[in-house]
Amino acid sequence: MIISTKGRYALRVMIDLAEHYGEGYVPMKEAAERQDISLKYLERILPVLTKNKMIEGLQGKGGGYRLTKDPAQYCVGDILRLTEGDLAPVACLSCDTNACERAASCKTLPMWSEFYRLTNAYFDGISLTDLMK
Repeated sequence: MIISTKGRYALRVMIDLAEHYGEGYVPMKEAAERQDISLKYLERILPVLTKNKMIEGLQGKGGGYRLTKDPAQYCVGDILRLTEGDLAPVACLSCDTNACERAASCKTLPMWSEFYRLTNAYFDGISLTDLMK
């Protein structure tokens, strides 16, 4: 499994917003500079986070983005699933796929299922607050 720059950058900007939680709206130009992320690329990630109510934005003077809830309430798994899609290691476990014809006799499916469960549990067990430490 490889997490793309979209997922990694989403985590970085969410951590940046968490570090400035309670200070009002954070201009994305500032966050982009602090995180060394292209503003143009960040502008492609922010709508996904906004649409899913992870962050909220305000345009104009004094505008920017901020978290919609306390940093401890965000788990890495939710952010990665939004930006990366399903974290399934094989297509037959993906939410978007029809059931595999071989599932009943597949010798490797239990292994992949457990890996999938462990991956989700691991990422769901990490909050933005944890990453700020």
